[in-house]
Amino acid sequence: MKLCRYGPVGAEKPGLIDAEGQLRALSHVEDITPRALSRDVLADLARVDPSSLPVVEGSPRYGVPVSGVGKFIAIGLNYADHAAESNLPIPSEPVVFNKWINCLQGANDPVTIPRDSQKTDWEVELGVVIGTQASYVEEADALAHVAGYCVVNDVSERHWQQERGPTWDKGKGFPTFGPVGPWLVTADEVGDPQNLSMWLEVNGKRVQDGNTNTMIFSVAQIISYCSQFMTLEPGDIITTGTPPGVGMGQKPQPWYLKAGDVVAVSIEKLGQQRQDFVAWSRDGSAA
Repeated sequence: MKLCRYGPVGAEKPGLIDAEGQLRALSHVEDITPRALSRDVLADLARVDPSSLPVVEGSPRYGVPVSGVGKFIAIGLNYADHAAESNLPIPSEPVVFNKWINCLQGANDPVTIPRDSQKTDWEVELGVVIGTQASYVEEADALAHVAGYCVVNDVSERHWQQERGPTWDKGKGFPTFGPVGPWLVTADEVGDPQNLSMWLEVNGKRVQDGNTNTMIFSVAQIISYCSQFMTLEPGDIITTGTPPGVGMGQKPQPWYLKAGDVVAVSIEKLGQQRQDFVAWSRDGSAA
């Protein structure tokens, strides 16, 4: 299943994408909440005949596909060739940091470049949505705790990430820096998360072109690892790292985003995002 939330910010409704790619209104749940990600509820929704649901006309906005996200966890340097372009060693354990919850936004919402930023960067990443609580989980059991997967653009401000002390979080959670979606694809439909092609384009130029099969730490390893020192809850999102081709790794010199740039992001089976990058304005509106 492809589950989504559509409509204006703060007034999103639950939806389902059918086999023909049509958006249909889903009245069987009040919203796509952490509770709706339980095995029982997902099993009930899987029994719904999509053709029985009304088609949503027009081109509504897609919001974050899960409401009430509790944690937005990120993994850094999880592709060896990206670590190399970052001039950093391959990690012996997953590099874990946080993206603030209030940076979450819909897949196609505009992204605001922070005030005075010179190093706003892009990162296509596989997002993992937790469906059942996970604490001290063994690797062999880890994927049983996954409700589904989604596209994430881990937008990053490299100056704040790398030059303002050792805490990566500062460069990762600016407002609008967490586009997620457009929908959540349930784990049964995705199958093996370690064989998904992924790409990202800036102004129509393909800059990232990778596959999750080159991850250093697999999705199962990441879930098991994180569950040793935090309790993963339904609705938590883990974004799992990016392949090479980010702005700071461009040759002959780094290349960063500016107002007017357009970024397209896609992962096999999971859909595509598109973001307009806009300048910061004092009143917080898109300038």
